[in-house]
Amino acid sequence: MTALRPIGTSGLSIAPLMLGGNVFGWTADEAMSHRLLDQFVDAGLNAIDTADAYSRWVPGHVGGESETVIGNWLAKSGKRGKVMLATKVGWDMGPGGKGLSKAHIMKSVEASLQRLRTDHIDLYQSHRDDPETPQEETLAAYDALIAQGKVRAIGASNYTGARLSEAFKISADRKLPRYQCLQPHYNLYERAGYEADLEPVVLREKIACIPYYSLASGFLSGKYRSPADFGKSPRGGGMQKYFDARGLAILEALDEISADHKATPAQVALAWLIARPSVTAPIASATKPEQMQDLIAATRLVLPPEAIKALDAASAP
Repeated sequence: MTALRPIGTSGLSIAPLMLGGNVFGWTADEAMSHRLLDQFVDAGLNAIDTADAYSRWVPGHVGGESETVIGNWLAKSGKRGKVMLATKVGWDMGPGGKGLSKAHIMKSVEASLQRLRTDHIDLYQSHRDDPETPQEETLAAYDALIAQGKVRAIGASNYTGARLSEAFKISADRKLPRYQCLQPHYNLYERAGYEADLEPVVLREKIACIPYYSLASGFLSGKYRSPADFGKSPRGGGMQKYFDARGLAILEALDEISADHKATPAQVALAWLIARPSVTAPIASATKPEQMQDLIAATRLVLPPEAIKALDAASAP
């Protein structure tokens, strides 16, 4: 069994890798998604992340597709008691509204609970900051949901350090629930923003950090070696920005370390994040069982200090 890590002071604990649900009902159909969810949980991992907006960007989708797939799996598998379920609110749902007003949160949580086929969400997160709504209103809405037993803990995603610090002050002053985790964009390639602005807040407030894009949309898996590889997946078009001297140096370091440890570049990139003192559990997604094996293996790979040092040097912002 994988050792669990606490989510702030919430009393909730998760394994050191969170499964990203963004692909469910999109690049992984329902049957494959259910197979992957079983594989993940049967390996002793327990944290699943989704959002009401997944996968609205797909033509013909309206949002909620990922939650629906997960909800059907929970109903069929009977594994609700084995998972720490995280979802998010606040992204643009088109005519369904957006933002973090009390009215939108109260309406959205009911829709998420229905799709997820559960009576509570373990971790409910503000998907993005909403400057139009006072933070006090948002936190008061979460307070009501926690009191009703519909939400156990709350988190924030895509906040700046300043806005997050402001939220903590409001929580303390008004005796409102506090964010127990942050979901930032962070990986071996994208380091500067998180480490300068957000990591100090995460460490000071002793909250969990659950970074997304942990593999830089697949770049750190090593499957894209040149522009000729961009056609390999729907995300390939976004790879060009990583092909600079620093990106290539990171790939080279990943290749060397993965050869030394009989691992894959993806496992090493995730193990580097898992070893960061401020990181609780990176989020990564899989669309095939062999990719899932990679994710599971990453939680068992312990990098020695010299490997971490080499990756730190190659990826220095």
